Amino acid sequence: MTPSVFTVDLSGRSALVTGGTRGIGLSAAKFLVRAGCQVAIIYRRRQREARRACLELEALGGPGLAFRADVSDEREARRAVSQAVARMGGLHILVNNAGIWPGGAVEEISPSYWEEVFAINVRGSFLMTKFAVPIFKEQRFGRIVNVSSTAGQRGEAYHSHYAATKGAVIAFTKSLATELGPSGITVNAVAPGWVDTEMSQRELGDKRRRKAIEGDIPTRRVATADDVGGVIAFLCSDYARQINGEIVNINGGSVLCG
Repeated sequence: MTPSVFTVDLSGRSALVTGGTRGIGLSAAKFLVRAGCQVAIIYRRRQREARRACLELEALGGPGLAFRADVSDEREARRAVSQAVARMGGLHILVNNAGIWPGGAVEEISPSYWEEVFAINVRGSFLMTKFAVPIFKEQRFGRIVNVSSTAGQRGEAYHSHYAATKGAVIAFTKSLATELGPSGITVNAVAPGWVDTEMSQRELGDKRRRKAIEGDIPTRRVATADDVGGVIAFLCSDYARQINGEIVNINGGSVLCG
């Protein structure tokens, strides 16, 4: 019988969300918990934020698990996945959200900083996926959602290093979708435009700048973290079981490509 109420039910599943202490990552974690999923979050530095996030997840009925790890470090990424499996009794969902959004003219970007941005935004997604996939393959089920950006689709002036990493995430997503689909694993990405989070407050906190940004968005509003987190949870559900290799744009129509 078809349920009378449309709900996302992730009961019996467990998820690992990188960069899960705030913004899009925390929102995704909350949506997953509300759907009945066990969730563990990964943070790199901000322990106080991690504790606060755990309390919020516990209030929603989650286990409130947080692991400190640099996802760009092979040992730490491997350990984070192992810890998640040990504490939750398994792993079914991976959300690769950890990332940084630096700015700078191309001639001012040092090679070391270019490599740091790639390490966190791309290498981190690769390593976490690398260690989660054997678990997914063994159970012949897995959901991977990568967080990209409209910058990875059209480029972004003064953020060329960031845009390059997000373009790489899109290519990574599409490649894995065809590679892992036969093993019961779907791989998709979300590509947000402007999102009202701490990361973007330098731009959105300026009223004049925000008004100009909103004027370029057909819906005339900047997305919230929940606009993205809810889509991530949907992509992890059985309703999205035939969605694979897609780049879901969440930008109010400001960039029309997928």
